[in-house]
Amino acid sequence: MLVQTARLLPLIGSHHLYRSSGCAARRRLRSILSGAAADRGLRSMESHRAAQDPQLPGAKPAPPPPEKSENVTATDSEKPPQTGLLPGETVVREGKASILFPSANEVFYNPVQEFNRDLTCAVITEFARDQLAQRGLKVLVPGETERVVVSLAEEKNEADAQTEEKKNGGEEPAVTTTVGEKCENGLRVLEALAASGLRSVRFALEVPGLQSITANDFSTQAAALISRNAQYNEVSHLLQVSCRDASMLMYEMRGKKNRYDVIDLDPYGSPAPFLDAAVQAISEGGLLCITCTDMAVMAGNSGETCYSKYGSVSIKARYCHEMALRIILHSLDQRAAVYQRYIQPLLSVSVDFYIRVFVRVFTGQAVVKNSARMKYSAATGPPVGPECEHCGQRHQLGGPIWAEPLHDTAFVQRVLSAVSGNPSRFGTSKRIEGVLSMVTEELEDAPLYYTVDNLSSTIHCNTPQLLQFRSALLHAGHRVSLSHACKNAIKTDAPPSVIWDIMRCWEKANPVKREKLSETSPAFKILSTEPSLQACFTVREDANPQSRKRHLTRFQENPQAFWGPKARAKAGGGISGDLQDRRKQFQNKRKNQTTDSSELKKFPCKRFKKVSSLTRRKQRDGTLSVSNRIYCKHGRPAGGGGGGTLTSACWW
Repeated sequence: MLVQTARLLPLIGSHHLYRSSGCAARRRLRSILSGAAADRGLRSMESHRAAQDPQLPGAKPAPPPPEKSENVTATDSEKPPQTGLLPGETVVREGKASILFPSANEVFYNPVQEFNRDLTCAVITEFARDQLAQRGLKVLVPGETERVVVSLAEEKNEADAQTEEKKNGGEEPAVTTTVGEKCENGLRVLEALAASGLRSVRFALEVPGLQSITANDFSTQAAALISRNAQYNEVSHLLQVSCRDASMLMYEMRGKKNRYDVIDLDPYGSPAPFLDAAVQAISEGGLLCITCTDMAVMAGNSGETCYSKYGSVSIKARYCHEMALRIILHSLDQRAAVYQRYIQPLLSVSVDFYIRVFVRVFTGQAVVKNSARMKYSAATGPPVGPECEHCGQRHQLGGPIWAEPLHDTAFVQRVLSAVSGNPSRFGTSKRIEGVLSMVTEELEDAPLYYTVDNLSSTIHCNTPQLLQFRSALLHAGHRVSLSHACKNAIKTDAPPSVIWDIMRCWEKANPVKREKLSETSPAFKILSTEPSLQACFTVREDANPQSRKRHLTRFQENPQAFWGPKARAKAGGGISGDLQDRRKQFQNKRKNQTTDSSELKKFPCKRFKKVSSLTRRKQRDGTLSVSNRIYCKHGRPAGGGGGGTLTSACWW
């Protein structure tokens, strides 16, 4: 039963591993007995231990990073041996880190997620600034001068700015800490699924105020590579390598004295298997950074799978990306409530092909009980009928979802100020500034959003301009904002009746051919009702938000070919030819269409089943002809041939 609460909202809409299973000891034993790759990894681990402890025999200083070049390969014989590269390796430079990366697909790495890593460094830096200020420490970021408050408002009172500065700063602490230094009273960070260790190395080189960083990965090849990268970037004094099951590692650190201050989860696919351990291993008020890349599940393509993983039913609609954010926040809050803990979202973004949430975790039994609106009885609902009163179509039931704000606007404003004041710190600073600017403009109390093109498509009319539609809502006395999750989204506190009245008024000015509308269509039902208000589409000055006026980078184009999630790393490395074929199979499928039927779908149906069927036909001359045909599980003959034709292709 779905219950409507202050935190959990069942959504009613109109119709219109990363592997953690296995035995770590068995994997380590296998690595000892494996070939050259594992042998190389063990040598790297031993050199890492030697570099950490100078008293160990054979201790050698870490090799220096190479000169400033984007890619350095070890395949060329003229390269000097002091670069520390093994045959086939490449140096990948991102931020201040230089990562040794094998040419084979043995360890996962996706360069498209540089924005994800840059944003994480910015958020953790601001989180460390707030936490260490309470401990009497001040963090120093290279390139950062005086903090400048970046406001999207056109005017700002100087007295308010001074008051805000006093609240945030107060008296500056005397003790300072900077990047690359080990801070005894600093934060303890865990990257549970580290892969190549790029994120952990960047934390050590770019985030100040850290006591230790634990980079964990279940793969022995990945753990060996992390160890070499720690030496290569000279951060072995901060970065500790772990080769264990991520969930077991976090379960063992559940004690109050052993918990981590920051836990980063960036799995391949769903983070659901690690959430229960993460909410227990995080310290009081600690920061959880979680990425979800299984957007097909969370965006409504498989609602039953979403329910099994996150406890919510997803809906395939235009607002699916924000709904995905609210689904993962609900799942986190539900799992934390089991242990009398609750979450406080700091920042939740939907970008590219994934979503990323930053939440703080606190303990409080009273707050957890207040998660339900009705304390002693179940909430009533749903407050609607089986059909939509506007379009006449059936409602779809989704959720429950997180119904409270997605962001802490004050915290996001501080992160935005830090990034804007030091634009050379990150390679994606312009995009971070654009996304965070839109986040600060969003309405906090208006879950989900409409899209103007979808509203117009419903009633089959041309689409009004974005500023015209926003101005109509403002003229009607309602609040409106854009959304960072969709380019043409409209977030507003206006009820659906006002939205459709505005569209009816727009249709009167831009009429459609109603005689072609079916009487059972949503368009006929909506347009049959006269509007109760007269919308004004005169563009207002405040209809255009500041982020749009300033032409900030908000929605970028695809950066490269085959852009998106990469193939899962495999022990032997490399990507199979079948996977490359599947990638290219539907690329540009609507272009250069062929008319030759022989060039159409040639591969067999996945549900192909050999079921022979003998068909007897009586010919005109009185003789009998027998045809043998093969059927697939769809129940249709596999080929369209005549008698005696045997094919194995399904045309469905």
